[in-house]
Amino acid sequence: MYSLIKDNKEYAMTRLSVNINKIATLRNARGGNIPDVVKAAIDCQRFGAEGITVHPRPDERHITRQDVRGIKKIITTEFNIEGYPSQSFIDLVLSVLPEQVTLVPDPPDAITSNRGWDTVSERSFLFDVIAVFHSHNIRTSVFTGTEPDHIEHAKMTGTDRIELYTEPYASQYSTDRDMAIAPFVKAAEIAAQLGIGLNAGHDLNLDNLKFFSDNLPGLLEVSIGHALISDALYYGLENSIQMYLKRLR
Repeated sequence: MYSLIKDNKEYAMTRLSVNINKIATLRNARGGNIPDVVKAAIDCQRFGAEGITVHPRPDERHITRQDVRGIKKIITTEFNIEGYPSQSFIDLVLSVLPEQVTLVPDPPDAITSNRGWDTVSERSFLFDVIAVFHSHNIRTSVFTGTEPDHIEHAKMTGTDRIELYTEPYASQYSTDRDMAIAPFVKAAEIAAQLGIGLNAGHDLNLDNLKFFSDNLPGLLEVSIGHALISDALYYGLENSIQMYLKRLR
């Protein structure tokens, strides 16, 4: 993790992981290999992204299993695979061995992630899944909301990190950003007290990212896809990545 020195104190610099699902969605809409998803991963890395995120789904409507294997072979930055831990997903992750796996509670037909885990009721299930990934030296992150009890029970699963589901923050940001950020600041404080690493993602964009990262202590990584790829239509992929990095610096 990068760091900077300010006023004789060292501050962690939040890493940007670019989710390239939407590039795969565009390719799949037409068929063929344009745009080339594997090349896009290389380009994101070359343009400054500090991680590549993919979220393969059972129907392969965007990222395919072939994409996952192809990307792992060619990138040198951190590879993060998101998904619901079905047996087929677990098998794919273990065949690729990414640096990080992020567990999300999405059903197979979900359009996008829309909630965090209920780690109270699903604690035993997550504990068993995480133990499998840890046995292969894969760092784990569990997608959660800001509920204190869910963060506390995430700790009991053995996960290395949590990823805060930030859609509630994004939807309220334009009307009352202080109120929007408050539960996330509290969640970050709880995670720090418990010794869990902190990631975040979902609906973060050029407007709301800086305020979020400035106010969340210990934020290690943000995963951004839809907004960044949409911005790339106007600003270009390289410029968009650099703009997001500037928000985090």
